[in-house]
Amino acid sequence: PAAGVLVVGNKVDLLPADCRGHLGRLRQRVAAACATAGLRGAALVDIRLVSAKTGFGVEGLVSRLQRSWKCAGDVYLLGATNSGKSTLFNTLLRSDYCKSRAPDIVDRATVSPWPGTTLNLLKFPVINPTCDRIFRRQERLKEEATKTEDQLSIEDKKYLNQLKKQGYLVGEVGRTFQRQKSTSEIDFDPDMLSYSMDEDPTHSPKEPEQREEFTYNEVKDARWCFDTPGIVKEDCVLNLLTEKEVKMVLPSHAIVPRTFILKPGMVLFLAALGRVDYLQGEKPAWFSVLASNLLPVHVTTLSDADAIYEKHTAQELLKVPMGGEERMKEFPPLVAQDITLKGIGTTEAVADIKLSSAGWVAVTAHAEEELLLRAYTPKGTALVVREPPLLPYISTIRGARIPGTAAYRTKKPPSFVENLRTTGSR
Repeated sequence: PAAGVLVVGNKVDLLPADCRGHLGRLRQRVAAACATAGLRGAALVDIRLVSAKTGFGVEGLVSRLQRSWKCAGDVYLLGATNSGKSTLFNTLLRSDYCKSRAPDIVDRATVSPWPGTTLNLLKFPVINPTCDRIFRRQERLKEEATKTEDQLSIEDKKYLNQLKKQGYLVGEVGRTFQRQKSTSEIDFDPDMLSYSMDEDPTHSPKEPEQREEFTYNEVKDARWCFDTPGIVKEDCVLNLLTEKEVKMVLPSHAIVPRTFILKPGMVLFLAALGRVDYLQGEKPAWFSVLASNLLPVHVTTLSDADAIYEKHTAQELLKVPMGGEERMKEFPPLVAQDITLKGIGTTEAVADIKLSSAGWVAVTAHAEEELLLRAYTPKGTALVVREPPLLPYISTIRGARIPGTAAYRTKKPPSFVENLRTTGSR
């Protein structure tokens, strides 16, 4: 069978658009990362940006999978923990990539923020994309692309609005090949439903439903899509956190960028999981935080920073970790790394400071302005300076300055639904 790797950038619904064409730039960043890892040429079949949660890009992914492999071999979903593999597995299970009867038989993958929840290799049988099926699928996609939000059912509108609140990028995953369920007659027994005034109604015991199974012919030559346990990264801050803390750190809704203007001698805390000190520079600079909306950001002075960390770590002000002094006895201390940057301009970030998996801070400074920063993450976790930044124009996505503070009002970019006619293009 034809082998190869199709790289999927998942959770794209969480990232706000900092300019037109940002998805193309994100795809280029993923391609560069693949090349650095040695994945290039014929081995790299394609790169797709999707959201398994909101459905954005999934129909295109299904079409690409069917064009690349048809039904020639098995497919394995591989990746790090919390990358959304199980959600993608569940979404593909209910798409045209899966045989029509399989969703009623195959167990759904467990979706959990806790690493290693996919303990067994779950799988579903891949449908054979014959010419007739591909034609019928294309007809369905064309028909759905002509719809507007006004033509959706009340239930579909409600679901769409819920997804738009959770993510910036939204799509719909439909099914062309639905299993035809036989309509069974309802047995009506009036004696079983009647009861006298002095007795309680009785319910006839139900026979346990027999679990459906695949037939021999359905699986004898089947190709399968497998969900696999996530690869645990050793230098990830999530490994240090409790399940409750992980839920605070992992974004579940679209990230709202938070921008602050700092002068030399000021400090920015991202909860108690990351810290960025602005040590030296001639002019103020902008620091845009991209992290879970549940994580607090606190700005203070360099002279007060250590005292605030000592007093408020594991308390309400910094929130994560949580649990007070007892929790901090087992939590590693913050370790510093000095960073030197040279500004590009007031509208374009020069670099991202990645605070392990807690999020990142995009730094924007005046052209040719030299900054000396010191960033901190918990001991044993990764602190990375990413150049060029992932969202270089993110500091421009902000509201008015809040008087008397270093913060700007937040501004959430609008949602985009990819397969409805009334939406604009990005």
